[in-house]
Amino acid sequence: MPCHIRILTPSGLETVAYTAASLSDAQQYEPQDGVYTITNTYQRTRVLRLDAHLDRLEDSAAREHIPLALQRTALRQALRQMIEDSPFGDVRFRITVPRSTPDRIILSIEPFQPPAETTYTQGVRCVTLPHAARHNPAAKTTGWQIERDQIKLPPGIYTGLLLGSDSTILEGVSSNFYAITDGELRTAGGGVLPGIAQQIVFAVAPAILPLRREAIRTTDLPRTAECFITSSSRGIMPVVEIDGQPIGGGTPGALTQRLRAAYAAWVSDHLEEL
Repeated sequence: MPCHIRILTPSGLETVAYTAASLSDAQQYEPQDGVYTITNTYQRTRVLRLDAHLDRLEDSAAREHIPLALQRTALRQALRQMIEDSPFGDVRFRITVPRSTPDRIILSIEPFQPPAETTYTQGVRCVTLPHAARHNPAAKTTGWQIERDQIKLPPGIYTGLLLGSDSTILEGVSSNFYAITDGELRTAGGGVLPGIAQQIVFAVAPAILPLRREAIRTTDLPRTAECFITSSSRGIMPVVEIDGQPIGGGTPGALTQRLRAAYAAWVSDHLEEL
């Protein structure tokens, strides 16, 4: 089933002259220079922290010197109309702002398929990517979206992790990264894209364990008990291996599971209608 794509203009929604099988497929038709945000709905038309996504979209545009004047009410109404006009249930949607035409915002929706349950019960394997780098880490750009999709990963590897020049583990190619080391929850305090799911982790973690916004290094992995990544569409996903080295016991850890439960409860309490 193809995704649905419209352009939101100051005059309303317009159709596009192309079709695409998915959000990923649609990228080939979209401008390579711009900013975007992406997330999913719950119970068809409910969203989680959409204003935070739009705040970051505006911040990304400012960092990229793109003149963006979001009309949030019109944007919400357009997304809701697209969802209600579609045969989809829950959707994954992307909001793309081209540099060349920031007043013509591309809205794309597709059916939302959550990650397989085994990724949470068994965890995922990752590799570090020493030579991959984001030129403007705090901005969510379409250029990086294209670059990251061209990264080739070994079989069985879920995602790659970006490193700093001092071998700190900064973030995943499309996620934030965390480690539980010496009884603390560690994550990079800068040089990364601030995540919306990360904001929820910061809200719930202090009731479970101390939070320290400082990245671990690859040399810290042997004494790291647990790791996980987060993104809006994935929530908290356990990481059980990095560069072939098991993390902790090689299975999702107890603190990660407690954080997942707290995260899910927070989400349930904070959903809102578009």
